[in-house]
Amino acid sequence: MNPTRRTVLLAGAGTAAALWSARSASAVPGSPASSGAPLQPYASYWFPDSLPSGTPGDGITWRSLKQWRAADDPDLPFNTASVPLADRFAPTPANTTARAGQARIQALVSFGPTAGNPSQGSATADHYALTHWAYVDELVFWGGSSGEGLILAPNAPVVDAAHRHGVPVLGNVFLPPAAYGGQLRWTRDLVQKDAAGRHPLAGRLVAVAEAYGFDGWFVNAETGGGDAALGADMRSFLRELKSLASAKGQRVTWYDSMTVDGAVSWQGALNDRNQAFFEAADAMFVDFRWTADRLASSGERAEGLGRGRYELWAGVDVEANGWNTSENWDAIVPRDGAHTTSIGLYRPEWTRNHLPEDRRTPGDFHAADDRFWTGASLDPSRPDGGDSWRAPAVSVADRSTVTSLPFASSFNTGHGLRWYEEGVVTSDAAWNHLGLQDRMPARRWVVRTEGTRPTVGFDFADAWRGGSSVLVDGELDAPTVLDLYATRCPMGVNTVVELTHRTDAGAVTVELAVATEEAGEPGAAPPYLWLPVTAARTVKSVNGWQTATVPLTGLTGTRTGTRDGTPTGTRHGRRNDGRNRTGTLHAIGVRLTAAQGPVRWRLGGLAVRDRAPQTPGAPTALRVTAASGGDLRFAWNRSPGDLRHHILHRVLPDGTRRFLGGTCQRAWFAGGLRPEPGERAARFEVRAVGELYTTSAPATVTHSW
Repeated sequence: MNPTRRTVLLAGAGTAAALWSARSASAVPGSPASSGAPLQPYASYWFPDSLPSGTPGDGITWRSLKQWRAADDPDLPFNTASVPLADRFAPTPANTTARAGQARIQALVSFGPTAGNPSQGSATADHYALTHWAYVDELVFWGGSSGEGLILAPNAPVVDAAHRHGVPVLGNVFLPPAAYGGQLRWTRDLVQKDAAGRHPLAGRLVAVAEAYGFDGWFVNAETGGGDAALGADMRSFLRELKSLASAKGQRVTWYDSMTVDGAVSWQGALNDRNQAFFEAADAMFVDFRWTADRLASSGERAEGLGRGRYELWAGVDVEANGWNTSENWDAIVPRDGAHTTSIGLYRPEWTRNHLPEDRRTPGDFHAADDRFWTGASLDPSRPDGGDSWRAPAVSVADRSTVTSLPFASSFNTGHGLRWYEEGVVTSDAAWNHLGLQDRMPARRWVVRTEGTRPTVGFDFADAWRGGSSVLVDGELDAPTVLDLYATRCPMGVNTVVELTHRTDAGAVTVELAVATEEAGEPGAAPPYLWLPVTAARTVKSVNGWQTATVPLTGLTGTRTGTRDGTPTGTRHGRRNDGRNRTGTLHAIGVRLTAAQGPVRWRLGGLAVRDRAPQTPGAPTALRVTAASGGDLRFAWNRSPGDLRHHILHRVLPDGTRRFLGGTCQRAWFAGGLRPEPGERAARFEVRAVGELYTTSAPATVTHSW
């Protein structure tokens, strides 16, 4: 990495050296203070073995990875991810320029500071709530500094959200340059050998990833001053790490920094000086110094080694300028030929960080994030050819994990200004927790109309569940189709779609758009069949929101035609002859036709199911495991079966329930609680939430003040 682009933050009192932080999580604007409640759990970080001299700064705890044991980790229940890594598929690309099976995207993201990064979200909506997972193939939980710790384990919300979208997450091993506090002894600590010649910290890293539920490690050795012996030890360490990691289904990515002679010399290419490290890892991040010729030769060299050229991530530094970054895109992802390598996006959370603090609302953030990932057109089906920013959606085909039933989404992005349950505010506090994020629509936002394109985006002023809904706002002077999800869901005679929506202004006819076949070619619309929502079998109104249940009985992906009598579907596919056939649901969306405009229409929920919703079993043994004033740690036993997450409420003396939080884990921290007037003991409840948002009976506990 280029030292000229780094920013130095002076270390806090008692730390031994300046912190290297332009490429450190400590530089995140608006990050919370490191100090906090004594029981507040934070994401874990370590030094390899020996600790710095002096005293850590406020809120910083120096830990040795060599001394870590899962059984001795009090915060492990709060930091262990629970969502398994989902399989995913690539539907027909949304445009003619995006390609499947070629360049992939790695994102190096700092979600918070190294120290003081809460394990389970926090009480602010100002958070990098990444939702464009459909374009990402590997996420690196970036961070680390010489004054806090060098090895970072991703916190559970990030891993759970990424896994739900099929994206593996790597922890970060960062050995900083000496000019920014790095000490060569930490590199030697990392690669140390035991009496049997093994590398004990390789095994410890794999054990951490297994215990915490993430997918491997990104290794970045940038501390200079090494020699050939250290280079040989690093290669040996990396080979052992990869071997142990592979046995656990984990992966290892190497950063182009240290060379085989032990020196640090960023190559910007795969060549003789770093090839041995690439061969010892699963992939390599190629430093920003690459050129078109170097990338071309690197791809050829990788293939000559029997490896794939797309196992090389060509670094693109977007930390300072985001979509204004000037880059030779044709050197990586040429428009008129096969892609050269994959792309490594360094710090795409610029989409949040560049916003002024008085304009860093969730809506502002998602508008910027859509611009970054989709491009100036804000529609991946029609890229803007004049946009100098080569947005990921222009080159890389999106992916989806919606392959089984039941499937449901309330379009919850993982942060919000309030918390809603069935359209009612049950907490008016701002929040973030990526583990509560639903599976997101991949193509944001594909809008098909012959008229004026409406504004479409996530909105946080109202929601059905969670913190957000999808808002369509515009004249709607022609029928307008909004693509939502590419799917590969089996479809039987009992399959139904539930759509929860609300019209805030104007009058609009809503039709469900379903496709039982794939789009014929890149850029083409799915062959939709339109099903009237107003003629649905069941329409239920709750708190101003309508939920319509639309049966898919009779649809098939292999026959076309209409039943005798008046067809219920029109154009782009038909119902079959009525026999009990099955097929596959390939795409789902909505078509809106205005009867009176302008229109403001909200989509609050979508569910596809083939049986009645099942209520999950209740958690058991809810208990307070630690208390300090108004700060409490809770734990419980998980009920069997597939669950979406858990929600916790406080029952007030008048019997009303106040939402405290939600989590995919089996533990929760609540801080700053106070007794209500006359209250001697507080009552708390935890419920399990199923895939279709059915909630279990509560487990309860009381806590005396």
